[in-house]
Amino acid sequence: MTTTAPVTTETILDRYADDIAFVAEEQPATTLAALAEQVSTAGERLGEARINGAEDLETAADALRAVEDTPLESRHVFLRHAARHLRHVGDMADEYRDMV
Repeated sequence: MTTTAPVTTETILDRYADDIAFVAEEQPATTLAALAEQVSTAGERLGEARINGAEDLETAADALRAVEDTPLESRHVFLRHAARHLRHVGDMADEYRDMV
């Protein structure tokens, strides 16, 4: 049986904030709300650059926004959903770095 590590606010911020901030041209987010806004901005920029996967970022941003309005015991569902759509952010950010 395979188990996966739980996805938390901290793991989302640790894994994705730096790459998202680079693309959004801002300081790395320290809250999910700030990250959600940066993810939206990054999605727009990556989309304009025609980088594959950029469309997943708005879905991720919506999931991150939903976390705040969700009871604590159910937040993990939205965090996992966001993480699934953010999983290729590192590759997308690298491709964007190569373009700029």
